[in-house]
Formats: sequence, C-alpha cells, structure tokens
Amino acid sequence: MSEHVLSEKSGGVLTLTLNRPEKKNALTRDMYQALGDAIDQAEFDKDVRCVLIQANGDMFTAGNDLSDFAAVNAGDSSANEARRGGNPLLAALARAKTPLVAAVNGRAVGVGVTMLLHCDLVYISEDALLTTPFVNLALVPEAASSLTLPARIGHARAFSMFVLGEAVDAKKAVDWGIANAAVPTDQLRARAKAAADAVAARPPAAVVITKSLMRDGAAIADRMDEEGRHFAAQLKSPEAKEAFAAFAEKRAPDFAKVG
Repeated sequence: MSEHVLSEKSGGVLTLTLNRPEKKNALTRDMYQALGDAIDQAEFDKDVRCVLIQANGDMFTAGNDLSDFAAVNAGDSSANEARRGGNPLLAALARAKTPLVAAVNGRAVGVGVTMLLHCDLVYISEDALLTTPFVNLALVPEAASSLTLPARIGHARAFSMFVLGEAVDAKKAVDWGIANAAVPTDQLRARAKAAADAVAARPPAAVVITKSLMRDGAAIADRMDEEGRHFAAQLKSPEAKEAFAAFAEKRAPDFAKVG
C-alpha cells in the first residue's frame, strides 16, 4: 500500500484510509493505484467481505491533484503516459463485487463524490459538502457519473452539480439518496464501521449476488470508457489550459477568449 493509503483488516472488513491530510487528501496516481489494487484484491480474499473507505484529516478528498492534470495539459510525457493507462480506481469500482461502504468527513470534491455512487452504503458528517466541478475545470464527468448521478438524483439536479458546480450539503445528500445518513463528525467512523461489520456478517454469496443484480456492470464500464475518451481530449484542450491557469493564479477563468 501507499503511505497515503493506509490499510487495515479486521473482522471481515478491509478499511482503506486516505492519508494525505496536508494536501486535503488530493488523489495522486499512486493513491489511485493503491485504492484500485486493494479493491481488486479484496475480491480474492475470503477474509474480506466488505471494504470501508474513509479519510484522515478534516476533508474526505479534494479530488484529483490538479498538478497532475496541469502537467498533462502542458504536454508532460510522463504524465501523459500515466493517464494513458486509465484510472485504476475507477476500473476497480466498475468491476467490484465486494460491498463498499464510505465514511465521508467534511468536503468531497470531484472523484470524491463520483466514487460514492459505486458504494453500497454511504455515511457523511453533518458538515459534509459535496461538489463535482468538472465543467468549471473545462472537463467532463467520470466514473460513469454521467449515468449514475442522474439515475440517482434526476437530470436537473445532476446537471446543476456538474455544470453549475452546485454544492450539496449533508441534508440534501441524504434527501436526494446520495447518502444513507448524516451523523456528527465524532460518530462518523463508528457508524460506518458498524454498517460495514453488519454487511460482513451477512451470508457473503447472497450479498455479492444481490449487489450484482442491482448494478448494470456492462453499462457502467461502457460509460466509463466513453467518458474517458472525452475527458482525455478535454484535459489537453485550450479550455482546460485557461481553467488551470486561472486556478493557479486565483482568478476567474475567461473562456470567451479561448479560440
């Protein structure tokens, strides 16, 4: 495992903890790989019947580390090569059979939200705030979220989150069906772990089959591939260059000047 992704196995539950709090748990390529590998390997570990994802610090995750995106846009060959292999976490989420539980503390941005749509149970802190600012960065949704988010909350709400960058607080997240419950921060981990333990205690074959019946894995994989093609193209676009420059310079982007 990566130093930025901690792993602990206990009582049938594999707990994966994002551990880059000084960078708001922004996800690097190594972190994606560690998470993806752990979820994939859980499929073959008879001692793991549920995976719990949580984070250290005051924020679940700021999403992808924007320096990686900026490097691709600037033509960094090593960054381009790393992106060419696809995102190992998203691929693992698409094929995961083991139940996934998430404990979301504080803010979750981008992939920090879209990964929740692949989790079977989601618990969030009462101060949680979810945002998917892909279009703000001249990018497009990923993790099959262009399919799963509208299916979960409706087209209009999903469009507002994607295109206008609308932030969704804990109450809305629960009301809209993104999360199961909002709990005080100091109770979050215990609540999520209790849920993961309860899942792990159920008959495993019945649980896995039930999850499989509830998901259209082929459609999810196809949509991820389609999104990935558009994402890769946008990542190298003049629009993205302006968005990343504006972010770095702490100013509003001006897409009108992008030819």
